Amino acid sequence: MQPNYSSGIWQFEGLAFVPNGTSGATIVQIHGAAHGSTTIILRIYDGDMRYYRTPVIATGLYDKWFKINLIHDVDGGKVIVFIDNQKRYKTHDRGPGMLYFKFGVYAAPRNISYYMESRRKEIKIYKKL
Repeated sequence: MQPNYSSGIWQFEGLAFVPNGTSGATIVQIHGAAHGSTTIILRIYDGDMRYYRTPVIATGLYDKWFKINLIHDVDGGKVIVFIDNQKRYKTHDRGPGMLYFKFGVYAAPRNISYYMESRRKEIKIYKKL
């Protein structure tokens, strides 16, 4: 999802729905980084959201709408994850780069279901001025 960015503080917000039976799906990511191709990937495995494959960030997310917020402070090198308005995870990013948010369903590299579905709505992107 555009726009591309390389500095500042950016926030992605959206609602997602993942039905039971979808496992190993990448739900949201920040694409681009100095070290690797992504800054963060959030995946659903068996109804639980994980930062890449571990650790578990939130549980019991099948069959309901949930709100995702990612705040990326590029200059400070930090990413904060909120699920349903609760801070769930904070991590260092993977270095600067040409960055952008992706919000959709993408198959993870392994241990996935053969059925992939997710729904999204109310997508917003903010930049701190």
